[in-house]
Amino acid sequence: MSITIPIGPQHPALKEPISLKMTFDGEIIKDADIRLGYNHRGLEKLFEGKSYVQNIYVTERICGICSHSHTTCFVNGVEKLLGIEIPKRASYIRMLIGELERVHSHLLWLGVAGHEAGFESFFMYTWRDREIVMDILEESSGNRVHYAINTIGGVRRDIDETQRTRILNSLKILKERTDYYKNLGTTEPSFVARLSGIGILPREQALSLCSVGPTLRASNIDMDVRKDDPYLAYDEVPFEVSTADTCDVLGRTVVRIKELFQSYNIIEYILRNLPAGDIKAKVPRKVPAGETVSRYEAPRGENIHYIKSNGTEKPERLKVRAPTLANYPATVAMLKNGFIADIPLIFAAIDPCICCAERMVEVKDTKTGRAEIKTFDELKKYSRDFYKNHKKIKKDTVWPF
Repeated sequence: MSITIPIGPQHPALKEPISLKMTFDGEIIKDADIRLGYNHRGLEKLFEGKSYVQNIYVTERICGICSHSHTTCFVNGVEKLLGIEIPKRASYIRMLIGELERVHSHLLWLGVAGHEAGFESFFMYTWRDREIVMDILEESSGNRVHYAINTIGGVRRDIDETQRTRILNSLKILKERTDYYKNLGTTEPSFVARLSGIGILPREQALSLCSVGPTLRASNIDMDVRKDDPYLAYDEVPFEVSTADTCDVLGRTVVRIKELFQSYNIIEYILRNLPAGDIKAKVPRKVPAGETVSRYEAPRGENIHYIKSNGTEKPERLKVRAPTLANYPATVAMLKNGFIADIPLIFAAIDPCICCAERMVEVKDTKTGRAEIKTFDELKKYSRDFYKNHKKIKKDTVWPF
């Protein structure tokens, strides 16, 4: 006998609101349905009313963990529309901040994996060492979360010799500790047993469901935008695409640990080969009419920004496809045939950023059946009126959303 149980939108295992409808047969998951819309902020509509420069700071707030990923993806696309090439030094500094962000994101995820698996000391160790990276980012950009390093035409801050030396010294500590995590995270019997065989995603299924990032590479597919479609100066930097062949949560852990070492090597190469010159080029305020697609390999996977310009100072359309949204179909497949106790671990394995993936839900008029586009003030009034009359609604009433 099957039973359907809702998980969320508020749940101790979820750090952000999302609704999971799980169908169980005993302890076995038979089906899963993901419902979005609880954290929608209307960012894509907001972009249309802001200038390109203002949108740098709006895109940065799509996500707190990979804020640099979104701003770099955005400014790369705008620069493509402008037909300009930024200074080589600026490209290297963008890559430097991007790889430091990847390190802090992966260390954060390793801590979350340890927490979800009950390995609390692993969580505390990795988050302690993540502070080293956060301190570097703060010293380099002035901020720990939203670095505000990017601008259209280059970067806003340079790296001096003192910062370069300090980052290189910090890398030595991080390499040593990450090597310890590699041995601990892949050999500790209880931890390995908890991750192994959980959330299986075969290679063929990962491809057909269009997975991205470590979720895809853990199914033994070496796809990485930095390698396949190089941006900035990644075609000049030597590095390898990290993969694993176990197709489970353990494989996703291994991929992220491998990527930490690759990021350390990239950062070291950038700092030892940082070109001289300017960090910013002059650009016009208005962007020529046209459209483009910008791709970026964020810590969670391929990030896509579609930008359409109408020749003014503001974009006509900016569509964001965050990596979390791309990994949701694979998450449903990974949950099936698993156990109830595996849900938090499998879901956390894609490193979800729920607010990144939130999209607008159309509200249909219950009388006409037509969808209405409401302003924010109208939506607030609708919400107040709806819940004010909540007690008057009968059980068989068709809900408008």
